[in-house]
Amino acid sequence: MNEKQTPDTVTVRPTKKQREILSFIEQFINEHGYSPSYREIMSGLQYTSVATVSLHVNSLIKRGHLRKRDFSARSLEVVTAGDNLVKAITTNLIAPADEKWLVSRIEHSFAQLEATSGPVPDDEIDNLHILIAALKILGFEGAAQSFAARLATLKKRI
Repeated sequence: MNEKQTPDTVTVRPTKKQREILSFIEQFINEHGYSPSYREIMSGLQYTSVATVSLHVNSLIKRGHLRKRDFSARSLEVVTAGDNLVKAITTNLIAPADEKWLVSRIEHSFAQLEATSGPVPDDEIDNLHILIAALKILGFEGAAQSFAARLATLKKRI
């Protein structure tokens, strides 16, 4: 079965080179507390091109062995078998880092719609309502209010 035929729930084993990259990233994170840049991976594994590193990293992400936390640098995480399990949320308290991540994801969603011209689809407006409600449930009233004002502006474009 090739990668395109594999269901999303099954991860494809990494190649030898990809295993080297995974090992390097895991070791780097253990030593430094943050993930390596593509250039550090290139230097550490004696590759001659950042593009080669990018190709392998993107393939590892598609195969489910790596993930990027957000759109920032040094955000690679090695996925372990237990990470694929759905974890139940037992409280509405989240860590400050998670709060920052959540607000940045919502900001990204708003920015994408604000950058487009023309009417905003109803389903996108509904999704933004859900995101704002999630902020309120988690106790982030200030962030929810700031996004609510932006949502009102987007609603005018329907």
